[in-house]
Amino acid sequence: MPQPKPSMIRHPEAYPSGDAKIEWAMAHMPLLGEIERRFSEEKPFLGKRISMCLHLEAKTARLALAIQAGGAEVAIAGSNPLSTQDDVAAALARRGVRVYAWHGATPEEYRSHLEAVLDWEPEGVIDDGADLATLLHRERPEQAARVRGGCEETTTGILRLRAMAREGVLKYPMLAVNDASCKHLFDNRYGTGQSVWDGFMRTTNLMVAGKTVVVVGYGWCGKGVAMRARGLGARVVVCEVDPVRAVEAVMEGFSVMPIVEAAAIGDIFIAVTGNKAVISRDAMERMKDGAILGNAGHFDVEVDKQALADLAVEVRTARPNVDEYRLADGRRLYLIAEGRLVNLAAADGHPVEVMDMTFALQALGLREVMTKSYPPGLHAIPAHMDEEVARMRLATWGMAIDELTEAQRAYLASWNA
Repeated sequence: MPQPKPSMIRHPEAYPSGDAKIEWAMAHMPLLGEIERRFSEEKPFLGKRISMCLHLEAKTARLALAIQAGGAEVAIAGSNPLSTQDDVAAALARRGVRVYAWHGATPEEYRSHLEAVLDWEPEGVIDDGADLATLLHRERPEQAARVRGGCEETTTGILRLRAMAREGVLKYPMLAVNDASCKHLFDNRYGTGQSVWDGFMRTTNLMVAGKTVVVVGYGWCGKGVAMRARGLGARVVVCEVDPVRAVEAVMEGFSVMPIVEAAAIGDIFIAVTGNKAVISRDAMERMKDGAILGNAGHFDVEVDKQALADLAVEVRTARPNVDEYRLADGRRLYLIAEGRLVNLAAADGHPVEVMDMTFALQALGLREVMTKSYPPGLHAIPAHMDEEVARMRLATWGMAIDELTEAQRAYLASWNA
């Protein structure tokens, strides 16, 4: 088995502040703490190599350490060049995890980090956006066939894996963590809803109240963004291609219209679709002076950045993480965090507590796929695992729920009761 490369980090001296961030996360992630305790006893990954590609910050570090406690050798790369926190990377490397990431990596550097976590032949993977999966299947198919299995974190990655499974090319089993109830109902909705506006407000120092917010995409993430925008006092417009979701948005009290109509009235635009160019040139040509564009989807493709650059006669940095594009007619459009994930590139990502649930599912899902026999393909998280995480969450709040009696179970199971 090949020897892994040394960690590739930029600021090893920054580990003290990274340690403090990890300790804070540990103090507020009791579910993962309990799972780490179990893993320390069970050692489900003993002697296994696990490669991870996730947004590299304190909550992710907490997950990596829990998997390490289960006996694994762990390597991790960042899943976004702007979301890696160099102090956390340094602290994690000091704790024995191989880390291949730094903030602001060029495309070439980012690629070298992905290559590094795959060079040591992992038996299990945790992916966020399916970057490891696509690299393995495009360029390392023989290695892909030797992977035992893994888990996928986010909607975009599920879309890619589902396409691979549909075409019959996915060579190992992946559990769709994003589709679990305890992930998308809470992480996608409440986590995205809070963290997007955290990133927006930190970066712009502007109010949301009184503005018109255009939310492009009304999936679980879009629902959270719209809900929190309204809570902050904004007027909310939703743009959708799915008629069912559009009806749902209307019944939630939001306006619904095509993006080119919303463009003329919007002050803030947040894309949350997983698709490309949903904030298009046609929309930009209709936007008001001072409109602010942000993206909460995994890849930086939702705002058509090439179209924005083509329209601009001048581009300058207005504030850290805010680029001003001045158009020929004098209008200014502002792009946050280079069109990358606003909640991670411009803030600390989702709240710690909600990621405790998601990463509990990641840890339990990895144990599931690494210790049981699953055929290649995309698989749902077992329902009992969802329920286990929910019960753990309730227990940390000191809450209990009712149980069905045997008579009630029999009644629900009968057609002739």
